[in-house]
Amino acid sequence: MGKENIEKYSAGYALLKSVAGFWHNNVFYRKVIVMGHENINPKDPLIYAPNHQNALMDALAVLFTHSGQPVFLARADIFRKKMVAAVLYFLKILPVYRIRDGFSSLKANDDIFIKTIDVLKNRNGLVILPEGDHAGFRRLRQLKKGICRVAFQSDEATGFNLKIKIIPVGIEYSHYTRYRQVLTINYGKPIEVSEYHDLYRESPEKALNELRARLSEEMKSNMIHIPEDDYDAIDELRSMINGRFGDDIKFPKMFRDRLMVEKLNQLKNTDRTAYEKICSLSTSIKQKTQKLGIDYRLLEKKKHPLGWLIAGILGIVLTFPLFIYGNIFNLTFLEIPNLQIRKIKDPQFHSSVKYGISLVLAFVFLPLYLILSLLIFSPWWLGLLIFFSLPLSGLFAWDYYLVFKRIKGGFKARDLIRNKNSEFAILRNDHQELLKLIKDLKINEK
Repeated sequence: MGKENIEKYSAGYALLKSVAGFWHNNVFYRKVIVMGHENINPKDPLIYAPNHQNALMDALAVLFTHSGQPVFLARADIFRKKMVAAVLYFLKILPVYRIRDGFSSLKANDDIFIKTIDVLKNRNGLVILPEGDHAGFRRLRQLKKGICRVAFQSDEATGFNLKIKIIPVGIEYSHYTRYRQVLTINYGKPIEVSEYHDLYRESPEKALNELRARLSEEMKSNMIHIPEDDYDAIDELRSMINGRFGDDIKFPKMFRDRLMVEKLNQLKNTDRTAYEKICSLSTSIKQKTQKLGIDYRLLEKKKHPLGWLIAGILGIVLTFPLFIYGNIFNLTFLEIPNLQIRKIKDPQFHSSVKYGISLVLAFVFLPLYLILSLLIFSPWWLGLLIFFSLPLSGLFAWDYYLVFKRIKGGFKARDLIRNKNSEFAILRNDHQELLKLIKDLKINEK
């Protein structure tokens, strides 16, 4: 599978996608929530436009949350080595040349443009990240014109009969770099490029600008877009107020967060004093919890019953052997990649590297573990049982550690309350005041 037939179906790619997708959706992330799938009509020539905050994971979020074999556009400098280029073409990635790659290289974009038309005609789906590069902020930046230019020129080259649609896509991570987080992806309603055909015939530049502005607004409405002012305070509020809704599918945390940001933007214009109070409390609570070494969930509970905590400790003790066993899996596939990210300066690439290395390790070690299980344990079904217990116990061990931290935090909170720690008392009062202010905004009402 090379550049010449990149739009064609590839059985090898389909197999790789199914395996890599399973690892992505079920192991690397603990939950993947997909919204707006009904907005995707596979019979239409579609261009997907996702926000770009987490390096390669943004492209994988689109790839592994719908069927088909979409083609991606990426910067051309990563195609310089022939072997790397061959792999990228197999992975259905096409290069886009920029002026910084050399003025003469721009001519090569003509061939790439022809291939994008083939992709759209074949109904594969074309994925373009319109911000151009990534940034670790929950905010949409200025869009490049490239995605609109591809749409218009592709339509024009086919006599304006292709009827291309652009799907705005919002991607949200509960944490950018940690394992076992929640990924939420929201596919918005398609934008009909044909609505701008008359304007494009009259003034291509004006049509490009208007479509780009429309796409920008549509993307913002399908993602979490936090304005630059007071960004840190508002971003932290998402965890304080909506952290407990991370696994909610019916009313996902992404929607709650987005609604909260909208309400706060309105409050900023109608009651500046209340808005500034919320931002101030958010910053203060963050600093105090970090100083005391506790998390926000401990503030949500008025009591931390000793009986439940003791029962939790008992459960921790009884299941400790399973935790040790599960770490065979975790040390192999989760900790080894952690050793490599120290060399990478850009934190937004950490998840991409972790996922990539863990997937390669899975291809190497899982067959080895299967062979060892079948050789060591008899009968064969027992060997299979042992093999399948490895990943399950690994996921258990990961949750075990989180439960242990919460129990430990519960004992710490009881100790702070028993000793009448003044800083903790002020922190709880601040948290209650913040909850009341947020409740008045009716953020969590559907």
